[in-house]
Amino acid sequence: MCFPRTAFMQKILSSTQTKLLDQFTIEHQHIASIDLMERACSAFVEWFVTKFLATEKIAVVCGTGNNGGDGLGIARMLCEWSYPLEVFIIRGSSAESADFKINLERLPSKIKCINANESTQLDFSKTDVIIDAIFGSGLSRPAEGIYAAAIESINQAKAIKVAVDIPSGLSSDSHSTGAIVQAQFTVSFQLPKLAFFFPQYATNVGDWVIVDIGLSQTFLKEVEAHNFYVTEKSVKKLVRARKRFSHKGNFGHALLIAGSKGKMGAAVLSARAAIRSGLGLLTVHAPYCGLDILQTSVPEAMVEVDLNEAHFSSLADMLNYKTIGIGPGLGKHQDSVKVFSRLLENYQQPMIIDADALNILSENRELLQLISKGSILTPHPKEFERLVGGWTNDFQRLEKQKQLASQLQSVIVLKGAFTSIADAQGNIYFNSTGNPGMATGGSGDVLTGILTGLLAQGYATRDAAILGVYLHGLAGDLAAHEVGMHSLIASDLIQYLPAAFKRIAR
Repeated sequence: MCFPRTAFMQKILSSTQTKLLDQFTIEHQHIASIDLMERACSAFVEWFVTKFLATEKIAVVCGTGNNGGDGLGIARMLCEWSYPLEVFIIRGSSAESADFKINLERLPSKIKCINANESTQLDFSKTDVIIDAIFGSGLSRPAEGIYAAAIESINQAKAIKVAVDIPSGLSSDSHSTGAIVQAQFTVSFQLPKLAFFFPQYATNVGDWVIVDIGLSQTFLKEVEAHNFYVTEKSVKKLVRARKRFSHKGNFGHALLIAGSKGKMGAAVLSARAAIRSGLGLLTVHAPYCGLDILQTSVPEAMVEVDLNEAHFSSLADMLNYKTIGIGPGLGKHQDSVKVFSRLLENYQQPMIIDADALNILSENRELLQLISKGSILTPHPKEFERLVGGWTNDFQRLEKQKQLASQLQSVIVLKGAFTSIADAQGNIYFNSTGNPGMATGGSGDVLTGILTGLLAQGYATRDAAILGVYLHGLAGDLAAHEVGMHSLIASDLIQYLPAAFKRIAR
């Protein structure tokens, strides 16, 4: 069963569950299958007409299943908008579905309709936009024969490609091989598909958008899911209000272990982000060379000075802290490895482990078993690979992420576009905020600070990870809106963090 707090998350369903959702909607809303298809076509067209002028020449490429039926319905509706268009029906081995036949009968005679077989050459030389409606989300094997040839012709065309629900040839919930449409846009019905969140398929999916077609909310509330898409609506429910008589002691005291000679900037960024995340007190443990830097740059934080001038080598009392964040700019000196090991042995509360602390773990794998349950590890893909080994596709990478979370009984935050958050129960949460401008040095240090601040305030590990990642990305989006992606730097994320908090706390 799903955990109660996931009830408000947007679920990502398997292709089998999506089919059941359609069937449940048809049965309980007392709507004919063809009328549900009409809703989907209408929703697609509503989006389409806002993006493309009615003077652009459209080619709708259809299979003979229900996705092809969607394509025929879309062609009919675009004809009513006076788009110049033609329809190509790929006549392979697949039989015509009932709804495909109905929409074929409804297709206006003035629309040029070409039945394509093995010998047909698909000519898109005068086409501005190709609408791909060959296969839907139920595809279970690679496209072959005439279908693969049609997909290759679409990909070679200079026209803009728009996929209906999912690019043809792409499986929604398993690794795909063979020919796959390379769409610039994908218009998906009701819910995103799992494959949309993987960099491996980014050139196939392009920019994707979800359109509501009125599928059953009752089914969506009750169906079990383990993959979720984190939206602003869901994150708002995680934010805690502050009580009138609260004081700094109510919001936790965190210890941040960060910085080494030449890398004190990482400690500063992380500390400033932690302070901005609402914790009550912050102590930064840093080498002596960072004392003046931290006291000047982050006056709100206390500084505990290491015995070593240049790197992490010692630690005083660690038991009085609500949580500990470790890693930004830490370095991997042998002294640091030894004291990190001692920290893991003696500190039993959840921690945030990032950057060089992760690299120490990957080089000293016996330390993994010492990590406190409920901790948060925040690797980027290369750090993750060092921890778990390589993978051949992104579905395999996702399984490795879930396995590590289960093994450590902790949360694994795999950073990147659609940052994925794996909890110990096998659930994955894909983040919806953030942009390529955040691919800059120090961005991860800011995230570590945010997560440290949230965990110190008593947020449950999973909630802290979901909320922190969302806020980090939202601050990046707000910053990019003002300064642009090219000029965005990590300090901008901290500057816009208050605005991000205000937005979701309304």
